[in-house]
Amino acid sequence: MAYFTKNYHPPGTSPGTLTARETEATPPRFHLIGYSDGQLTELQLDNPAACKEYLTHSTSTWIHITGQVQPALLEALGTAFGLHPLALEDVLNSGQRPKVDEYDEQLFITLAVPVGSSDAIEVEQLSLFLGSNYLISLYPGDDSLLEPIRKRLRSHGERLSTQKADYLLYAVIDLVVDMGFPLLEAFGTTIEALEDRLLESPNRQTLGQIHTIRRELLQLRRMIWPQREVINHLLHDDQPLIQHTTHIYLRDCYDHNIQIMDLLENYRDMASSMLDVYLSSVSNRLSDTMRVLTLIATIFMPLTFVAGVYGMNFGNNSHSPWAMPELSWYYGYPMAWGIMVTIAVVMLVFFKRKGWLQRNSDINDR
Repeated sequence: MAYFTKNYHPPGTSPGTLTARETEATPPRFHLIGYSDGQLTELQLDNPAACKEYLTHSTSTWIHITGQVQPALLEALGTAFGLHPLALEDVLNSGQRPKVDEYDEQLFITLAVPVGSSDAIEVEQLSLFLGSNYLISLYPGDDSLLEPIRKRLRSHGERLSTQKADYLLYAVIDLVVDMGFPLLEAFGTTIEALEDRLLESPNRQTLGQIHTIRRELLQLRRMIWPQREVINHLLHDDQPLIQHTTHIYLRDCYDHNIQIMDLLENYRDMASSMLDVYLSSVSNRLSDTMRVLTLIATIFMPLTFVAGVYGMNFGNNSHSPWAMPELSWYYGYPMAWGIMVTIAVVMLVFFKRKGWLQRNSDINDR
């Protein structure tokens, strides 16, 4: 898993400093949508200055920027829209904890977006700037993340196309929050399969998968808990940029986040208990193996004693009454075998009556 690590400046750097990161840069793309009742304008632009002129229109404007934004381009965006330097620094230094920052006539929000499946999760940052009639979103990943919202805006009669930018902000937050449901569903399927494997044949590979799931769930928890605070902040603080009618939908989004948190905590408990089940299963298998080996050794101890006694060379001593007449007896060899088989059978019957031949799993089933 690629951990949600935070980029940072060297200690002592001036606040608001924008420094390029040495990563594979995906060229940024500016996708602009202006919308109002019955009107929709959708454009691909090249620079922030070209975006600003659309703010003078009566429509609400959504500017979605994907790819790696370089410092020069980010500074131009900040100049065009009056974005605070500290917020721009947080955009560039990805890995921020989900939060809400209030600036003059503007809100800056960061969200953590889970990408991938339960086997390999990556968490990327979505940065949002909310103004009176615009929303700016910056996402370093693929352009398809917010495509469902664009489809809703293109649909005639869709509520989203008739609302202001604050409702668009809710739609983006709701999409990011709801991405947790299919991801946790995949976790549930994986955990269920691991539980069956634990009971049948636990091995080191199973143990490695358990540890991987625990790390993934811990990382998701680190992402989802702060996003609850983000939604709660938007709900209960007096935010002039968010209309009262939007609060109803934000409450629904908050409820979804709580449901995801409950599922996440349940799966974390299940993953932790699976480790205990694994250790118990391994211990039971070791105990069963030791029981079998102990029974074999116990049965062969008297047989070895009998074979050792009749292996002594005292059969030809004609001068002593303590010689071993069985060695010269016609049925001596079958008699020795009969004694040893009888001893083994008697011991097996005794062990069975005591219940010592049962495995630990069979005893636990009782």
